[in-house]
Amino acid sequence: MQGDVERALGRLLQQEVTTVGAGRTDAGVHALGQVMGVSGVTVDVDVVELRAALNKMCGPHIAVSAVTRAAAGWHARFSARSRTYSYAVLDGDTPDPWLSSTCLYHPGRLDVDAMNEGAGHLVGARDFRSLGRLVEPGAPTERTLYELRWARKGSIVRLRVRANAFIQQMARSLAGTLITVGEGKRSPEDMIDVLAAGDRAAAGPVAPAHGLCLVAVEYDEGWSSPFDPAE
Repeated sequence: MQGDVERALGRLLQQEVTTVGAGRTDAGVHALGQVMGVSGVTVDVDVVELRAALNKMCGPHIAVSAVTRAAAGWHARFSARSRTYSYAVLDGDTPDPWLSSTCLYHPGRLDVDAMNEGAGHLVGARDFRSLGRLVEPGAPTERTLYELRWARKGSIVRLRVRANAFIQQMARSLAGTLITVGEGKRSPEDMIDVLAAGDRAAAGPVAPAHGLCLVAVEYDEGWSSPFDPAE
């Protein structure tokens, strides 16, 4: 996605463009509230016309909801207060082809109560070394997890996870590990040991990318997404 937007911006602005995203998304991950910062845009550029042109060039698989001028010193990544992701699972006897690109299919019903009990052990300021992939050796692994909870609506079980920042693959690792609790393969209390191990091998599998969506990014000015981040 980022490359597509950069190429479109480069053509429209007739200059080489580099963007900065509010949050990294692995290949196959979706986004409803991604934020991208672009520097070097001159004051004579009409942002309303720029948005319309971007949607024409990048749509329909990419939609630009707004283009605004940022205050001096604002940064798409470092000015963010929190990021909210959602992970969707369809559990039951029959898969749904219409949801196959946005939901992980899981045969058999998951125990949401057990998954939420396990999630409770992970909320707060923690060292999430066991639940992410370090891009650089020695990089800091402490993050503050503000919210981590599962909710069921029919056959869709959805994880809402909000943190100040994420280690690479952390959201998918949280989902995959808690799914093993919902399957009865681990107890909710095992999450304490997963954190204490400080070893990726102690956690569960990394959930597939297609079930994950960056829902919103929080700034001092509010949320990036037109969708309610509490849903």
